[in-house]
Amino acid sequence: MSRPIRPVLIASAALAAVAIPQAGTIAQSGTGVVQSISAKDKQQGAEAHPQLVAEFGGAMTGMQAQYVESVGKKIAVQSGLSNAQSDFTVTLLNSPVNNAFAIPGGYVYTTRQLVALMNNEAELAAVLGHEVGHVAARHAAKRQSAATRNAVIGVLGSVLSGVLLKNSQVGQVLQQGFMQGSQLLTLKYSRGQETEADNLGIAYLNKAGYDPRAMSTVLGSLAAQNTLDARLMGSTDKVPEWASTHPDPASRVRTALTRAGSTAKGVTNRDLFLSRIAGLTYGDDPKQGIVDGHKFTHPDLKLTFTAPNGFYLVNGTRAVAITGQAGKAQFTTAAYAGDMDAYVRSAFASLTESGQQQITPGAISRTTVNGIPAAYALARVASGGSQVDVVVFAYEWAKDSAFHFITIVPAGNTALFDGMFQSMRRITAAEATAVKPRKLVVDTVKKGDTVQSLAKRMAYTAAQEDRFRVLNGLAAGATVTVGQKVKLVTY
Repeated sequence: MSRPIRPVLIASAALAAVAIPQAGTIAQSGTGVVQSISAKDKQQGAEAHPQLVAEFGGAMTGMQAQYVESVGKKIAVQSGLSNAQSDFTVTLLNSPVNNAFAIPGGYVYTTRQLVALMNNEAELAAVLGHEVGHVAARHAAKRQSAATRNAVIGVLGSVLSGVLLKNSQVGQVLQQGFMQGSQLLTLKYSRGQETEADNLGIAYLNKAGYDPRAMSTVLGSLAAQNTLDARLMGSTDKVPEWASTHPDPASRVRTALTRAGSTAKGVTNRDLFLSRIAGLTYGDDPKQGIVDGHKFTHPDLKLTFTAPNGFYLVNGTRAVAITGQAGKAQFTTAAYAGDMDAYVRSAFASLTESGQQQITPGAISRTTVNGIPAAYALARVASGGSQVDVVVFAYEWAKDSAFHFITIVPAGNTALFDGMFQSMRRITAAEATAVKPRKLVVDTVKKGDTVQSLAKRMAYTAAQEDRFRVLNGLAAGATVTVGQKVKLVTY
């Protein structure tokens, strides 16, 4: 949740309207028919690029970004879209979400979180090659022709489409807000298109001299991360897959390995890769706020709140999503002109889709929470065959700024979030200074080190060994050897 924060639902509508350029034109060359990046694609890509970068936390700079850029350009030229690396723009995004995507016009993206999950350069090339493959195969155009529009797809999308929100007007709009808060913008591809992109990525790996089996290993890591995330969320269902749109990576691992072949060939550049990504921020960037268990703290805005036990927080560019089995919520902001009653009513109005009957709250009440002026109201709305209660609880932070929660629970259960509402408070300068980011470090296994002893150094209080194994691509029961380089997450 970066600063300044624009209204989440307004931002969602704006990004959905971004004109994502279509696939490249077909041009004749002296070597036959190849795809090229058209002038129109370049123009449209250049127009979409700043908005995409802003939505994903901004572009990173420095050695790590330069390294990702060099690998991305090397693999992108294998697609035949262009023979010039300068025609491609490869961006490392400051996002804590596992995601990668590409758009026509030569624009390729990956998040720092996804890079941190990888274990060698060939895996980085595989992911970026997969995304370029979608562009080369014209998948975006084909999906649009099948009436699939550009949409914001969030990591909580499948969670929010459950019984609680099904067929609910407010649920549909709230879901858009949550999805926006998860920082993901992409198209939903079919399973066949994902397989085709995998195969193209493998072909690009071969042409660039990388070990083509890297497609299989990185998909394996993504599958393991999905499973771990689902367990940490307390869910028996898998959380949405890579970019919340790609079919389950676990179902593609064997196919990718078969396609690549089992014989070792090509380079992985593991040690070089690990040396280049060491020092990456892992998880939330303090400038966007930090999720630590059930607690969210924003050192720049100097605020903190705690969600109820059993709820999972996901920090996004425009909002913090809070989800559990008993209800959903988000924390965000909107324009504020000094009138709290008007602010609360506008928050309810933002939940109404164009052309739909507006959600009208009951009486707006005033209170004070830890010295902060606050206002709140409730509206009961239909959700399928039942009723749900929607609450907007807002805080006047300054004369020109305010923040608010939007919560949705089964009718009569609004007390579920009372503790969260009351937990909002300002933090001191000392507390703000104490908020530190988690960092990815690379260490060499020494004599006496074990998976268990190394995992104890992970900057988490729960699932340390599981996190360590997923981060390093280690299967259950696998051990480490002296001299081996491993990744750790520390403060």
